[in-house]
Amino acid sequence: FANYCMMLPIIRSQGLKVALMSRNVGIYGLTTRLPLHTTAARKDIDQAAKYIGAGAATVGAAGSGAGIGSVFGNLCIAYARNPGLKQQLFTYTLLGFAVSETMGLFSFMMAFLILYAF
Repeated sequence: FANYCMMLPIIRSQGLKVALMSRNVGIYGLTTRLPLHTTAARKDIDQAAKYIGAGAATVGAAGSGAGIGSVFGNLCIAYARNPGLKQQLFTYTLLGFAVSETMGLFSFMMAFLILYAF
């Protein structure tokens, strides 16, 4: 109550917003939240961490490329061994391609989320 009584002259003369900002005290004596101040060095460190995290997240794209190559390489081997199963082998190959490509797209999605959402 004492803080409130001290602020009454300020509130009447300068307005409530100015009084709260200048004293950093709420109407009932509770401290208000200060805005977050960061330095330029802190922003640079945060930006560097984002780039490192996004780069680490894109490593999954290399695994995706290796998986796709392995799937189609094994299709060629399987087709050479048994040409009669061409349609069934190709169906399984497309399924393997889709799963492998999905993991690569997830890694890129995580990289973009790290860069632009945080």
